[in-house]
Amino acid sequence: MKVAIAASSNSRDSLVDVRFGRCPFFALVDLKTDELEFVKNEATEAAHGAGISSAQIVVDRGVEAIVAGNLGPKATQVLAQSAVKLFLGVTDLTIDQVIEKLKTGQLKESKAGDFFGPGFQGGRQ
Repeated sequence: MKVAIAASSNSRDSLVDVRFGRCPFFALVDLKTDELEFVKNEATEAAHGAGISSAQIVVDRGVEAIVAGNLGPKATQVLAQSAVKLFLGVTDLTIDQVIEKLKTGQLKESKAGDFFGPGFQGGRQ
């Protein structure tokens, strides 16, 4: 499974970014091969539509799941049309910790319509 993780920087020990649409980087990981690539999120500086643009960036790269603190409603709509799995409400974990939790089934998939994951305490993007 290919996963996009909203990342606060472009290193394995960076934390998951709370904001999907305006996160600085996406950590793209293939859980089968362990291949990891960091992609700069070009949508971070957009005046409007960062969530839609960010969603399109990861969908165009063939991701099957997204890990982030939260998603805005427009990004959620784009991703729902692509049948991408969502793991929301993830905070205070490094990229490596997220990868390990995904491999061992320790992250809970969010339900359709969730903008924020279980227990999320942050605000909207």
